Amino acid sequence: MPPAASLSPRRRSILCMTMLSVALTGCTVGPDFHAPPAPESTRFTEAPPPAHTVSAATPGGTTQHLGPDRDIPGEWWALFHSQRITDLVTRALKANPDIAAAQATLRQAKETMRAEQGALFPTIGASTQVERQRESLAAVGFGNGAVDFTTYGAALNVSYTLDAFGGTRRQIEQLGAQADYQRFELEAADLTLAANVINAAVNEASLQAQIDTTHEIIKAGTDALNLTKQRFQLGGVSQADVLQQQSLLDAQLATLPGLEKQRQQLRNQLAVYLGGRPDQYSTPTLDLNRLTLPAALPVSLPSQLVEQRPDIRAYAALLHSATAQVGVATANMLPKISLTGSYGREGSTIPNLFSPAGIVWSIASSIAQPIFEGGTLSAQRRAAQAAMEVAAAQYSSTVNTAFQNVANALVAIERDAETLRAALAAQKTAASSLAVVRSQYASGASTYLNVLTAEQADYSARLNLITARAARFTDTVALFQALGGGWWNRTDVDPKVAACCGVLP
Repeated sequence: MPPAASLSPRRRSILCMTMLSVALTGCTVGPDFHAPPAPESTRFTEAPPPAHTVSAATPGGTTQHLGPDRDIPGEWWALFHSQRITDLVTRALKANPDIAAAQATLRQAKETMRAEQGALFPTIGASTQVERQRESLAAVGFGNGAVDFTTYGAALNVSYTLDAFGGTRRQIEQLGAQADYQRFELEAADLTLAANVINAAVNEASLQAQIDTTHEIIKAGTDALNLTKQRFQLGGVSQADVLQQQSLLDAQLATLPGLEKQRQQLRNQLAVYLGGRPDQYSTPTLDLNRLTLPAALPVSLPSQLVEQRPDIRAYAALLHSATAQVGVATANMLPKISLTGSYGREGSTIPNLFSPAGIVWSIASSIAQPIFEGGTLSAQRRAAQAAMEVAAAQYSSTVNTAFQNVANALVAIERDAETLRAALAAQKTAASSLAVVRSQYASGASTYLNVLTAEQADYSARLNLITARAARFTDTVALFQALGGGWWNRTDVDPKVAACCGVLP
């Protein structure tokens, strides 16, 4: 390259403008975003969680082992070993309109960012024109005649606004962060939908088991009432015994409509989760006895949770967006430099367009500096800074809530396993007590009121056992959801997105 002194004045000016443009476009005002550090907590709960839960000799009573060295599979719902659950979740993720809306919102955010990226490049346009005119000769002192003529023109127009202080780049950064926010909002929607579908299916199975148990107890109660009536007619029991048995049976019958209502409402909800309407849902109810409780559960390190939870990643993106917006507001207060140019040809005939005399061109530059805006720009920058503080506080709150979710799930897994063991023992005791009291009553050693009390205790114990079994499954779902759901292990996730956060090795 020849030395600058040997260049012509025109080339030196072009070189200086180029260097100035490069220097100016290298400046980006406003704060740079840095992801908040992960919390320094070493565990989620007040006391270290146990390595495993207690077991109970009933379906859903498996011992669950908790380990920090386990990862969460992308399709974590398959760990329940229920093809029906897998089918329900798969159908919901494909057909739910809320997921479709989140996907479209993400595409919109990405395209909005790409549209803004065009501002970094010059705008180039082409134009042509043909104009037919009549000029009066009287205006120039050549009589009263007129002359008709045609002019032709073609031009190439270029305009470019220098991103001298990085305002455009900050705007692109802000829109990119918004796209990241929508990206993780989609992941959060997927995770929430999967958890809701499984919980609804498990709770429906629990209600169906309670309904079946209630029918069994009602049948036994009806038989007992008929027997009591026969004994009353023979003088073996009092009318009070008949009325007490009838009252117990009526109370049991009264529970059925409520259970049926809850079960049907859950089926209606499942229909909506699957993107349909209640009248279109005909999937059979799960059998609670056939569900498999995952025996090995992951417990992520607290430092990993901020990378795994979609909602935390989404609020980090909002903080990034708010930080970039401060740069945009700052750049709006600084000068704007624009360059325009055009090159074309004009002539009275088409052949004249291509003659040397037909060449026309122009070059212009401008600098615009806000001087007085009534305090608008300063206020907008302060507002952007306040919005950044809001986003930082919301991020911190989201992290705290996430830690609470994990802690609650771990406590529930531990304590509900103990509850199930206790409920099983209570049910066995109630069944044995009922058998003994009935035997004593038959031999005349006990009152009928004791029989009724034992029957009610047995009924309550059986329903409590069903509820406790279902809780083990919903607690497990809550833990998977609280830990982020393993989205980084799904095949439809860009490995770069998953690996950038340190979740993948």
